Amino acid sequence: MTASDAFAAFPREQLAPFGRLVFWRMFGKTGVFRDGVMFGIVSDDTLYLRVDGQNRAGFEEASGMPPLAYQKGGRMIDLSFWPIPDRLLDEPEDLLTWVHSARRVVAGRKPAGPRPTSPGRSQKARV
Repeated sequence: MTASDAFAAFPREQLAPFGRLVFWRMFGKTGVFRDGVMFGIVSDDTLYLRVDGQNRAGFEEASGMPPLAYQKGGRMIDLSFWPIPDRLLDEPEDLLTWVHSARRVVAGRKPAGPRPTSPGRSQKARV
């Protein structure tokens, strides 16, 4: 499920220093994109960030919540998106460090998603 109205402003405000982002609704969740590459997801009023072998342990240890996953063929499929630790909601500078870590995971990937629209054009995506 996408974010509630009360939560929707959080990622936009907190991640503003990270650059121009696009929030795009898809598959009942909201993807967080920069330069056409998705590095985060908002679901059920939680911000999830992309992980890999280098930053996964930090998320597992600090988050206390499971990653985004779904069941297929009787087994759970980990989507490699972990929720941010709750403490980051009050620590914007630390949050940006974690966001940079997630963005590093997808660095170099070919853009496949939405990109910011030019000034004056409306944007369909909303958190």
